[in-house]
Amino acid sequence: MIVEEEVAREPAAGPSNRLRGVGRWLRRCLARWRAILLALALVAATGFAAGYFYSVYRSDLQTDDAAVHQVIKAASDGAVALLSYSPDTLTRDFDNAKSRVTDSYLPYYQRFAEKIVGISAQRGLVTTTATVIKAAVAEMHPNSAVVLAFLKLKTMSKDKPDPVVTTSSLRVALTRVNGAWLIDNLEAVGGGKP
Repeated sequence: MIVEEEVAREPAAGPSNRLRGVGRWLRRCLARWRAILLALALVAATGFAAGYFYSVYRSDLQTDDAAVHQVIKAASDGAVALLSYSPDTLTRDFDNAKSRVTDSYLPYYQRFAEKIVGISAQRGLVTTTATVIKAAVAEMHPNSAVVLAFLKLKTMSKDKPDPVVTTSSLRVALTRVNGAWLIDNLEAVGGGKP
């Protein structure tokens, strides 16, 4: 019977021991709640900062090499279209150029084309041909870009039938409109619009 009494005195390894262990663990956690809360706050802040950096400041991750090539091609083709004209094809040249600019830049280009280019092309029989020598992306964002373009301009007129060749550097600002890159601003590097 002594064996039975010893068995009866030993605590059962059942649910009450587990509850006591869980209770001790909870008391230890509650005693360290500030340290645990601080660690969770640091992890959350680091995660937020990393996500914000990659979504807002790393816009280059949202663009790829294909988009860069599209932007350079649109800037080059657009600059050539805006700066090349001939008195024989003036209307077609202007229509081609207008299709490559945004609605916000169109009024400026129309005034420039009608008051400066159109008059000089018709009166002086001026023909200008632009060629892009080199172009590179200066800024690239998912819906806007800036391209620096170096051009060679060949100009002939009835007074000067031999071509006069000049070079020019342009800053071409582009905006994506309905999936197409259009010129939003065109200015000579060093100031002023062409």
